[in-house]
Amino acid sequence: MLHSDPQHLHRTSLGADLRALRKSRGMTISDLADALGRSIGWLSQVERDKSEPSISDLRAISEALGVPMSLLFAHKSSPAGEQGRIVRAGNRRPMGASHEGLREELLSPDLTDDFEMVHSTFEPHSKMQTPASRPTQEVGYMVSGKLDLTIGGRSFTVQTGDSFRIKHETYDWANPYDEPAVAIWVIAPPVY
Repeated sequence: MLHSDPQHLHRTSLGADLRALRKSRGMTISDLADALGRSIGWLSQVERDKSEPSISDLRAISEALGVPMSLLFAHKSSPAGEQGRIVRAGNRRPMGASHEGLREELLSPDLTDDFEMVHSTFEPHSKMQTPASRPTQEVGYMVSGKLDLTIGGRSFTVQTGDSFRIKHETYDWANPYDEPAVAIWVIAPPVY
């Protein structure tokens, strides 16, 4: 049963996301509880929205799951009829830090699907500092601007209307241009 109380909406989204993140990393509830030094019962209550974790708990959970803490804080309430289905432009959840010149927002309503959609804005003259490799399949579509990509050791420049795929490969990006680059990514399984 959905309630219109914004706090209830926050907890529901948080519990479902924690469970999805744990499962996407192949962790059992026992594995995560052990990593947190907490009981299985406590973690089960958090995942079922029966208990709300403290700030310290959220910090430990984000470290154990390898996600930015901002992802766990950023739940915004939505009308009961829209929850889990609609994400309004002003209610997108920010993901990660923008220290490399990359701002990301979650387009998916939550992290409970087999994939996630992300809106990424690469600021002018920004660059990924360290190449990454994740056990994912990712497809990106360039909404605007140009972006230099290195995927599996090969270099590409993609621009408005182009799409690309990264499949279990090391990649990095750079936007050496004067305009922001905007891309929509679909990532499976969810990694945030």
